[in-house]
Amino acid sequence: MINNPTSSGLKLEHLIESLLFVAEGPVSIGQIAAALNTSAKQIKRALLELEDLYQERGLQLQNLRGRVQLTTNPKAAQSIEQFLGLESQQQLTSAALETLAIIAYRQPVTRPQIDGIRGVNSDSVIKNLIFKGLIEDIGRSEGPGRPILYGTTSSFLQHFGISSLKELPPIDIEEDQLQVDIKSDGEHDITDSNPDYVSMQLPEHDG
Repeated sequence: MINNPTSSGLKLEHLIESLLFVAEGPVSIGQIAAALNTSAKQIKRALLELEDLYQERGLQLQNLRGRVQLTTNPKAAQSIEQFLGLESQQQLTSAALETLAIIAYRQPVTRPQIDGIRGVNSDSVIKNLIFKGLIEDIGRSEGPGRPILYGTTSSFLQHFGISSLKELPPIDIEEDQLQVDIKSDGEHDITDSNPDYVSMQLPEHDG
């Protein structure tokens, strides 16, 4: 563990834990560093200490696009729902899972790109995923019309019981599947780095 205590007498990782506990949502490493008057490097080291600490605990750290959040362990979802008197989360449809998988592995991605992979209009599915808080608008493409770019949220990580996108299972590339040419809004083929159609499977939801 990081042995140098702060002026408060608490170790840095314990102070970070306190900040994340009261934070309303995901916060950047820069925000934490500024609040604790230390370097981003020290914060990253302390976050690793916290990750180790939470390996066998009821809490975990989530990390998405450089922003971290303290959440409950997904394995405790059923007990939490029972304690709070909540109904079990409604299962996602196959169309929603398919769209969510495309966004998770290809993000940032536009709706036309998603439609191109699925072969059908995805507007209603995307709206539903936004309503559920699993995806969000993360910017605009530089292509014609500047369509919205979509990415997954911290709620997506919580829903599927992972702490970062790095924990997504590898995608299966089937050699005999047809190649798809998806133009990135007239700029370039977004399949250049991985031109084969891929079969994407998300981890099962524990809750």
